[in-house]
Amino acid sequence: MDKISIIIPCFNEEEALPIYYTEMKKVIDTMKKQTDFELIFVDDGSSDRTYKIMKELHRKDGRCQYLSFSRNFGKEAAIYAGLQNAGGNYAAIMDVDLQDPPSLLPEMYRILKEEPYDSVATRRSTRKGEPKIRSFLSKEFYNVINKISKTEIVSGARDYRLMNRKMVDAVLEMSEYNRFSKGIFGWVGFRTKWLEYENIERSAGETKWNVKKLFIYSLEGITGFSVVPLSIASYMGVLFCGLSFLMIVAIVVRTLIWGDPVAGWPSLVCILFGVGGVQLLCTGILGQYLAKTYLEVKNRPVYLLKDSSKEEQRIMMMPLSQNMRRKSYGKGKEVHSV
Repeated sequence: MDKISIIIPCFNEEEALPIYYTEMKKVIDTMKKQTDFELIFVDDGSSDRTYKIMKELHRKDGRCQYLSFSRNFGKEAAIYAGLQNAGGNYAAIMDVDLQDPPSLLPEMYRILKEEPYDSVATRRSTRKGEPKIRSFLSKEFYNVINKISKTEIVSGARDYRLMNRKMVDAVLEMSEYNRFSKGIFGWVGFRTKWLEYENIERSAGETKWNVKKLFIYSLEGITGFSVVPLSIASYMGVLFCGLSFLMIVAIVVRTLIWGDPVAGWPSLVCILFGVGGVQLLCTGILGQYLAKTYLEVKNRPVYLLKDSSKEEQRIMMMPLSQNMRRKSYGKGKEVHSV
């Protein structure tokens, strides 16, 4: 029987967790004759009761596993950790707020079993209910990155997808520190079928993605999967060198014909400010790529675990193993622990 591992990143989701488990359990019950499930909840350094609720779910239902980070490492790290600990021959990534409908899972599983695909991914056909400024910026981001990157990133794509083990292993091969999963999924290739659905409001709680975080995340995607900004810096340097040469020629000619070398200082100041701004912009672009390289070279782990369900099970088993060792090495006396 197949086994599906569901990776659920969580950050301060105490309100959404019980609702998600209830809805997900309905889907699991409908598919229990076809597949086994494991739910891997990843606590991304939450400050509310998220971690405690995960532990309660684990003790209530053995299919619920949990990983708890030592601090907030971000959703990308949570996805990577979940995939590393997934034991199924299929793995899915899903948000806990039910904006990724669990009801799509049976159809996604059927497609992978019956059709020649390695992954079934989802995208939103509409952004109904989302702030207009956020929808506009998201749309423009996809337009820009698809023009400057060789890796195709589908507009409106969600992280919600079901993958077979071959694709999961390929994604895990990309162990980079600066992660952008939408780009990674596209870069590794494999045949992917897309399912569309209308935007769904959160079941509970508030979104953790404001405009600032989305902007930073978009920079991760651009710098991670395109070197065009570096080329733009080079092109701008060539352009301004050419313009400066033409301006020197124009100034020499004007001075020889009309004299008056003092005139035109306001335009000169504007030009200096403009060129200085372009230089700082190019330096900033180089700095972004250099910062990414610096973080990769340090080779720090993508995440650090504080606790996990596997660790809890190991600790629960420890007294039994200690008793066995005491029986073996107790100098002929059987030692009993209370």
